Amino acid sequence: MRAMMAMVAPVVAPVVGGALLLTGCLKPAAIEADHAWVRLPAVEGRPGSGYFTLHGGAAATTLVAVSTDYAIRTEMHESMMSGGMATMAKIDSIPLPAGGEVTFQPGGRHLMLFGVSRDLKPGDNTLLTFTFADGSRIQRKAVAVGAGDPAPE
Repeated sequence: MRAMMAMVAPVVAPVVGGALLLTGCLKPAAIEADHAWVRLPAVEGRPGSGYFTLHGGAAATTLVAVSTDYAIRTEMHESMMSGGMATMAKIDSIPLPAGGEVTFQPGGRHLMLFGVSRDLKPGDNTLLTFTFADGSRIQRKAVAVGAGDPAPE
């Protein structure tokens, strides 16, 4: 057994050592966004809404803005209950913990899309641009859903 170990060790040691060195060269996990979709306004001139899930990267950061190519202005909002009434408040930023998750969904945090273009139709895609406190940005496609249509799965 010792003789076999003596023969294998010179081959295995460099492979294991090389693998350990390469792990230091890997890029940290990047921020990801998925399940992005927008609900078109029920009435022209009224705002639409947007939803998505963010997955944090290797370091904590803060989401400071989201924009879209089919709306004049986009704001982050949060729905909540207050005194038995549903209310909504604008949010300026959302912390995204390292490796954590932040979800914008109906009835909770969401985007308000003001001045949505009439050119955006159900089934079309719009581009969401997510901006973080460090100045970094990512972009993801979001499918447009009609006002009375079910949310995408």
